[in-house]
Amino acid sequence: MALFKEPRFDFVGRRWHAFFLSAAVIAAGIAMLFMRGGLPLGIDFSGGSLIVLQFERPTGEGAVRDALAVVEEKVVQQYGDPEANEVLVRLPLAGPEVGASLEAGANQVVDALLASDLGEFEVISQELVGPVIGEELQRRGVSAFVFAMAGILLYIGLRFRFSFAVGAIVAVAHDIAVTLSLLTFFGYELSLNVVAAMLTITGYSVNDSIVIFDRVRENLRTMRRDTFAHLVNTSINQTLARTIITSGTTGAAVVALFVLGGEVLRGFAFTMIVGVVSGTYSTIFVAAVIAIAITERRSARVQRSIKAAAEEKPQQAPVQRSKRRSRRARAS
Repeated sequence: MALFKEPRFDFVGRRWHAFFLSAAVIAAGIAMLFMRGGLPLGIDFSGGSLIVLQFERPTGEGAVRDALAVVEEKVVQQYGDPEANEVLVRLPLAGPEVGASLEAGANQVVDALLASDLGEFEVISQELVGPVIGEELQRRGVSAFVFAMAGILLYIGLRFRFSFAVGAIVAVAHDIAVTLSLLTFFGYELSLNVVAAMLTITGYSVNDSIVIFDRVRENLRTMRRDTFAHLVNTSINQTLARTIITSGTTGAAVVALFVLGGEVLRGFAFTMIVGVVSGTYSTIFVAAVIAIAITERRSARVQRSIKAAAEEKPQQAPVQRSKRRSRRARAS
């Protein structure tokens, strides 16, 4: 599918505009993190109770929230298909007695709903997550991300160039920073679903980078006389249609998930939307630019070494000629 006919956009020339845009978004996210005291953690990491209730008659989130007015801290969300009349209630961890406090919070929710006029309901599921389990999940999430980064660095470094691997890792770090910034700005919690989405966008971003790097490797055989920056910019333009089609179809799917998936999947879908946009952006303006910077710096170092070696040869030549003359004089 030909979206463009020989596109010639100067992506590399606009790299500084992209740099300032990324820096502004990340700086705003860091400022928001300090203002809010860090990224809020979901029950998966912080601990608490999660209760899914199914009502016999249609019941909205607002009605359940009003019925639970006696419960101080709670999050009420629509769960699953709205026609199923299911509501999810989340309670944070309260008190040092882990088992007792979690069970007491769940019982308080059930008692408050029984005393209301919302009608009959059934507890579909109930999950109790303590702080120890939350800390273990945090460690596993960080470990999964670190191992994924190490594997990506090793794979790209062996298949392509080390500069390409560094560019891909920096692009992934950029995507994670932008995603966390926007999650903080829009008030989403860090949950297992969000971590899963981050690992997904990590693979998505790297896949986009590999497509461009593979085209760069092919063009190296036919464009050796061109500068590396021009070669990379040409490769980006050649794969631009593929990038837009892939990002567009993926973006349409996650937007539909965000709109129709309900509150439970909204954090996951929002993270994926940001990741798809940021991953496409960082592949062009971060991964490629970092690879260009490292390659040009290495080439400049090699050129300086060659120039220094060339300057030393004329100085050594007169010494060698003088030695030859002295040998002839002694022979005569």
